[in-house]
Amino acid sequence: MPSFVKSVTFDCHDPLAMAAFWAAVLGSNVDEDSTPERAWVEPAGWGGPNLWFQQVPEDKVAKNRQHFDLRATGPLDEERDRLVALGARVVRQGDELIVMTDPEGNEFCLET
Repeated sequence: MPSFVKSVTFDCHDPLAMAAFWAAVLGSNVDEDSTPERAWVEPAGWGGPNLWFQQVPEDKVAKNRQHFDLRATGPLDEERDRLVALGARVVRQGDELIVMTDPEGNEFCLET
């Protein structure tokens, strides 16, 4: 029997802040049982893995070996601006793809 992805886990300094950022990005909520040491976000709607955020003392020091590719459901520039207002940062922008980072420097892509 095959396995499935239950959750994607982020090591971070501030689990509640990271969970709040990603919940807002994905249109979901931070789980009510989250704590400053661990927090999680369930996917909005049906499907997808949970996102877990666990507190660690060390900083991120290298490029992610994996990352999210997000698809904008409206105009790309409007979604970019929304994510920046939530705390994301633009690393590089093309016509159909924007490389961004979350508040703790984890890379992700936003595309049309």
